[in-house]
Amino acid sequence: MAHVLLIEDDVSVRDGMELVLRRHGYGVDTAATGEDALALLAGPAGPRVELAVLDVMLPGIDGFEVCRRLRATGSTVPVIMLTARGDDGDIVRGLEAGADDYVVKPVTAPVLEARIRAALRRAEPARSATGEEHAGLVIDRAALTVTKRGTPIALPPTELRLLLELSASPARVFSREQLLRSVWDHGFLGDSRLVDAAVGRLRAKLEDVPARPRYIQTVRGFGYRFGPV
Repeated sequence: MAHVLLIEDDVSVRDGMELVLRRHGYGVDTAATGEDALALLAGPAGPRVELAVLDVMLPGIDGFEVCRRLRATGSTVPVIMLTARGDDGDIVRGLEAGADDYVVKPVTAPVLEARIRAALRRAEPARSATGEEHAGLVIDRAALTVTKRGTPIALPPTELRLLLELSASPARVFSREQLLRSVWDHGFLGDSRLVDAAVGRLRAKLEDVPARPRYIQTVRGFGYRFGPV
């Protein structure tokens, strides 16, 4: 089973989640602060971490900053953000910082485990033996790499899978609901903010002018399609 890093400062919550994850067969490392988590990920134990469950409210640097710093290093480790109930601001900020998904606290064990399994599945997109070039953007489906004009672009699993899904059918319009089902694996648990935030992050990395996207276009009232135009 996968190895999870659980970043939570509340001892009782952290211990309870760790117990649940270990009972489901996951390996678990824990951290009580964002600083400890980043140090662990940068150290010898970092490569074994396959997913991080990250609380927003932490002493010292908060979960948003932890996620931003993690993504700034080029890390593609999937991140599930833990947010306060009903706090839409936390959800949006977490997704914009680079989180792949979010879970509202308090969270039941089945929901947490289901979201972890879905995130791990997204980290292993289906491979094909073809590479594609789209106006300077090269998507290698066999190697699961993306380059733009020869420069590699590091994409976390959710963003990569979203790009693979959209680019597999250029010009086809995908609704947000279709993308939730095919990319996030849990449309009944997700919402459109997951899609919109991931598209925004992709545009920031792929587009010359994100406000005038060439590769990932919005079809108002319907969803998104892959160009390029």
